[in-house]
Amino acid sequence: MAERRLIWLGLVLALVSAGFLLWQLNGPVGIILGLRASKLAALLVVGAAAGAATLIFQTVIGNQLLTPNLMGLDALYIFLQMTLVFVFGAAGYAGIGPGWGFALNVSVLLVVVLGMFHLFLRGGVRDVTRVVLTGVVLGLLLRGLSDLMGRLIDPSEFGVVQQAVVASFGRVDRGELAVAAGALILTLGLAWRMVPALDVAGLGRPVARGLGLDHDGLVRRALGLVVVLVAVATALVGPLMFLGLLAASLARYLVPSHRHALLLPAAAMTGALILVAGQFLFERLLGQQSALEVVVEFFGGLVFLGLVLRRRRM
Repeated sequence: MAERRLIWLGLVLALVSAGFLLWQLNGPVGIILGLRASKLAALLVVGAAAGAATLIFQTVIGNQLLTPNLMGLDALYIFLQMTLVFVFGAAGYAGIGPGWGFALNVSVLLVVVLGMFHLFLRGGVRDVTRVVLTGVVLGLLLRGLSDLMGRLIDPSEFGVVQQAVVASFGRVDRGELAVAAGALILTLGLAWRMVPALDVAGLGRPVARGLGLDHDGLVRRALGLVVVLVAVATALVGPLMFLGLLAASLARYLVPSHRHALLLPAAAMTGALILVAGQFLFERLLGQQSALEVVVEFFGGLVFLGLVLRRRRM
């Protein structure tokens, strides 16, 4: 049954993607298809990365309420953009270029979070809580510093930062998209090799260790992949706090299984489907250009609150 639902999920994603490309295809077909294909690819990459990263993260830490963004990646991304504008000005920030900017964003996100892992993640999953709490505190600190710099810079420069830190699929560079897609394919390929170990890890640390799994080593490797996925998606379009949580929760509901050979592609496809279907609805049918990110965050927050309340009743 779960396998059949996964197939249906893939078919729905393919159908919605085709509708996104071909709906009301008027005017110069080649140019319009090229623009829509780039945006569709960005939606697929970001949605798949967010869904897969959150599912892996929740499995290795044993908690379905948390997301990788709690490690402060979104606040770090905003702080980095604010710092660049504060130091170099709006003209200097624009002169960095999309390619170098993407490389800088990914590099800083990876270095900071992997540095946190090196400092705090020495006791395996027992120290994951410490890493998450450190990320939350770091996020609060960086948000405060970003607000301070925002009050010191020129209002026009602040507008440049605001445009850069709001998630948007309309300004994706094709070179960045190609790099992000390559990183996604490579990372998901490595995650696929870990699927049997993730199935065992889902039983809990004591059971997994009793079955001979190097659980602490798996946690480090899995979190490394999670950081790559989240960093690439964040650097590509900007921060989306609750997309991964929404995708992982819906994937578990749509494909009820404990096998990560089904859950991992289900989470990736669900994340992609949320973005593609949402963009199709708001852009093609309702004529809205910037509502998707707000709606995704709103419903993701509702899902988070629902999970918290359900856990409290249990």
